[in-house]
Amino acid sequence: MRFPVKKFFSYYKPYLSLFLRVLACAFIVSAVTLVFPLLVQHITKDVLKGDLSGALSSVYGIGGLMLVLVAVQNIGNYFVDYKGHEVGARMESDMRSELFAHMQTLSFSFYDKEKTGRLMSRITNDLLLLSELYHHGPEDYVKYLVRFIGAFFILFSINAHLTIAVFCFFPILGAFSLYFNKMLNKALRRNKERIGDVNAQVEDSLSGIRVVKSFVNEYVEIEKFNLANNRFLDSRKKTYKAEAYFFNAVETIIQLITITVIIFGSASIVGNTLNLADLITFLLYISFMIEPIQRLTHMSSQLQEGITGFQRFMEIMNLKPTIENKPNALILPEVHGEIEFKQVSFRYEAHLDHVLVNLSLRVQPGEYVALVGPSGVGKTTLCSLIPRFYEVTNGDVLLDGISVRDLDLRSLRNNIGIVQQDIYLFAGTVMENIGYGNPATSEEAIIAAAKYANAHGFIMNLSNGYHTEIGQRGVKLSGGQKQRLSIARVFLKNPPVLILDEATSALDNESESIIKESLESLAKGRTTIVIAHRLSTIRNAERIIVLTEDGIVEQGTHEALLARDGVYAHLYSKQFELQ
Repeated sequence: MRFPVKKFFSYYKPYLSLFLRVLACAFIVSAVTLVFPLLVQHITKDVLKGDLSGALSSVYGIGGLMLVLVAVQNIGNYFVDYKGHEVGARMESDMRSELFAHMQTLSFSFYDKEKTGRLMSRITNDLLLLSELYHHGPEDYVKYLVRFIGAFFILFSINAHLTIAVFCFFPILGAFSLYFNKMLNKALRRNKERIGDVNAQVEDSLSGIRVVKSFVNEYVEIEKFNLANNRFLDSRKKTYKAEAYFFNAVETIIQLITITVIIFGSASIVGNTLNLADLITFLLYISFMIEPIQRLTHMSSQLQEGITGFQRFMEIMNLKPTIENKPNALILPEVHGEIEFKQVSFRYEAHLDHVLVNLSLRVQPGEYVALVGPSGVGKTTLCSLIPRFYEVTNGDVLLDGISVRDLDLRSLRNNIGIVQQDIYLFAGTVMENIGYGNPATSEEAIIAAAKYANAHGFIMNLSNGYHTEIGQRGVKLSGGQKQRLSIARVFLKNPPVLILDEATSALDNESESIIKESLESLAKGRTTIVIAHRLSTIRNAERIIVLTEDGIVEQGTHEALLARDGVYAHLYSKQFELQ
């Protein structure tokens, strides 16, 4: 992937004024640093002349100047360190917000393939390292480039031949840097992928800790974690090996530069082409040149970390949602609730088999319809096509005679309420979780929704009522309580179309009876599609649709389908025998 330079630098724009001030301070700090060896040279020459009284007054004067320069340096360094880090942190925060917001736009198909832990690694680890590059990169390059170029011209003015001899080493240093930077980039990218695997393993294991412990499979999880952890360790070792080669090669070249200066500088003193004060100054400036080289070579890993992090950031940012609004998408003013599937076919990936093939179905406004059939025939998939969680492969889905592809996604989904089999509650309070159905609503409306869902009673028995913290994924609640909260969310949303995907599956018989009554009350006057595994819960459905691998094979009321003695009757009798 070509590195997007323009995009990379665009994040400086909101903070350009502050950033330029940081760079100006970095420039001043480096320029001040260059003055010190010249002051030392001046003192040394005065002392070597033998005029001790004159040298002493010069020392005091220059010493005072040095103290002033130290104060300027300290103030500049403080500003660079504090405000420079602040700029980096602000940019990191902007990018993290942008990435998270972009992830919210991506379609279900993206999350079907990606692991949560890997995405978390991109939002946290990658951007943290990128922040350091944004701050330290330009600032350090300005500081050390000023020192390097300034030192070069001063050295050239002292002794041109010796300076040229020293600079013969720099092409070798550049070649080493180019070669090892490629190795480091590859190694660091592998590191990020493998730490993403570690994060994914941790997230997966800890999210399912109750399942792990119920099956006494802690050792299995430890082995899986150790496998991912050891792979990450192996990649880190390879990175450190490349870094060791690189840094040692650089250190060797730097030592050769110092030796060259000492040998040829001493020879120049013997040959009266260089004096002692100039040699001391030369050695001081060589250290000023060597320090930038050392710092910049050590920065190479930081640079590569940041570049790799930005490339991974852009990999996500460049992804487009597979499901988006059309230009001038329609806003639904009022929904009656007629749903039609017209010769719909669907498969999740181009290389996979179709889940649905040429399926046609119409649900009338306000009709209460139940979908039944064996597991894996596409009942949930069919309902997921209505709010466009997935796009049909062929055919069309219509709401009130309008293709859902022509409707504004927000408008479409605002008019559809879904209670899923896999209940998800957010960490927070009971009130916050019910209020998720309509964040702008009042506390009174939330309580009313809970009463409709028959959840008010158990909520008031909790330690802090509606303000009780329920833990991650609602771990402090029973399955039935969690389900009632999720139903209360839909009551609060008050949509004209309802999709109930095994909405009573987590309830005991008593709770199921209570919720069934509430759901039937909610369904009045609304188009309702119920996906049911317990066939006893949908006896009162106006129409039961039986879906198999061959498509829709039967339709009718509970009594009519039993009398037909077909697939539904067989499923019902089999379930009845198991009870």
